Amino acid sequence: MEPMDRPRASQTGKRTIRLLLYVVLTLSLVIGITVSLSHLDPAPPRVDRANVWIDTVRKGPLVIQVRGSGKLVPEEARWIPARTQGRVQQLVVRPGATVRAGSIIVVLSNPELQRELLDAQLQLKASDAQYQSLQIQLESQLLTQRAAAASIEAEFHQAKLQTDLNEQLAREGLISDLNLKLSRVRSRELETRYQLEDERLRIASKSIKAQLEVHQAEKEQLRALYELRLRQVEDLKVKPGFEGVVQQIPVEEGQQVLAGTNLARVAVPGRLKAEIRIPETQAKDIQPNLPATIDTHADLMAGTVVRIDPAAQQGTVRVDIQLEGTLPKSARPDLTVDGTIDLERLQEVLYVGRPAYSQSNTRVSLFKLVEEGEFAVRTPVQLGRATVTAVEIRQGLQEGDQVILSDTSQWENIDRIELD
Repeated sequence: MEPMDRPRASQTGKRTIRLLLYVVLTLSLVIGITVSLSHLDPAPPRVDRANVWIDTVRKGPLVIQVRGSGKLVPEEARWIPARTQGRVQQLVVRPGATVRAGSIIVVLSNPELQRELLDAQLQLKASDAQYQSLQIQLESQLLTQRAAAASIEAEFHQAKLQTDLNEQLAREGLISDLNLKLSRVRSRELETRYQLEDERLRIASKSIKAQLEVHQAEKEQLRALYELRLRQVEDLKVKPGFEGVVQQIPVEEGQQVLAGTNLARVAVPGRLKAEIRIPETQAKDIQPNLPATIDTHADLMAGTVVRIDPAAQQGTVRVDIQLEGTLPKSARPDLTVDGTIDLERLQEVLYVGRPAYSQSNTRVSLFKLVEEGEFAVRTPVQLGRATVTAVEIRQGLQEGDQVILSDTSQWENIDRIELD
């Protein structure tokens, strides 16, 4: 029995050794494949070409622009204030209405002012009556003095004629010297009285004029007060004084207002300007007289920068643009518009569409298309001056290169992608 059991044990051992060899070879193969795969680059992510924005680097002129939004406003608009205090009785027109110089916008009420007007009117009438009465009285006194002066003048001339006659008779010896002397004394007396009456008449005329002037001044003062009250009552009917379009009426019926309160804002029609808000980071290069384009979303209008606010408000700077030429029908006050300002015109520069979230004069990484557009590799690019939709390329790209401009932040740690 022993000679037959030995061969069987030998065969079993050989099979065990062969199995171990197979296991070792299999493990070695698996380990080798694993090590080899670990040294291979990961497959690039696949991206749908339709989901990215691809643009081509071009060479040529580039206009550096900034853009903002705003509205059209009148070049001239005036606030219409209340000239006297009162209560808003009626709003005759509403914002948007076209008014003439004499159109009534707001009606105020002030009963106290109406009473003061009536008092001033009565005082003026009383003063006028007193003036007329005084004038008649003084003219009557003047006429009496003129009559007295005329009587003395007549007596003087009679006495002078009598003296002349007596002197002739005396030369002929027909009257005595005493009668001649008496005649001369009478003539001189009447001449003196006549001169005095004439002087009194002149003084009386001046006195009458002075008295009338004093009363006239009082009457004119009362007339000025009456006209002031009349104007104040008339000013209760608020009028613009010029043709225009009502923009705002910041009061309500029943509201009490003081003199000087703004009741309405009226724009002078015909000329409009654009007020554009530009981000303060882009407004540093804006200067007066730069060309601009205003888009009403229906028409385009040319314009020129005329004023830049010295300070920013809420991160923007207001820029006033004067519009040129005849305005289109779509232009109207308070219309929302977009404005583009041309800062500089560059000649023969490399440029491409503006990448997402990019800033001028910065260094960015863009995916440049390679291998006939099947793949895109991350490429460092130096950007230059930027416009609204394009940016200058200073380093990193050549004319004709294609790059992805859309947001690629999801592939931040990937240097190569595959495009479907």
